[in-house]
Amino acid sequence: MTTPFWEKPLPSLSPQEWEQLCDGCGRCCLKQLQDEDSGEVVATRVVCQFHDQETGFCGCYESRTQKVPECLDVAQMNIAAATWMPKTCAYRLRHEGKPLLQWHPLISGSRDAMNEAGITLGGRAVSEEFVHPDGYEEHIVRWVNE
Repeated sequence: MTTPFWEKPLPSLSPQEWEQLCDGCGRCCLKQLQDEDSGEVVATRVVCQFHDQETGFCGCYESRTQKVPECLDVAQMNIAAATWMPKTCAYRLRHEGKPLLQWHPLISGSRDAMNEAGITLGGRAVSEEFVHPDGYEEHIVRWVNE
């Protein structure tokens, strides 16, 4: 019996498997703020202008790091150091040796379970186009890691 790729260690995944591991929740597309004194990172409900809130996907995925230089390329980052990633993130879970959650599309077979579990942004976010960066603090949320 073959082990499903999502149960394998991250370094062993092919580029296609790596991409499929992402559930597309959009939580990593939310703007983050870091407290200068404590170093604590908090999420806001302000989402990248290219995030499509209806589909949950990036509107310019292939060119995202050119259009938004601070955009994450999870395949290139140090997952171990990315403790600010949502606790539900498949990359973080697998790095920590934990299984994917039951609502993950690879487990449940569809995004419906994600929506029912409240994992997607589902109207809770506002595009950065409508929020001045100086106003991000007014949009801090805690539901990202609940």
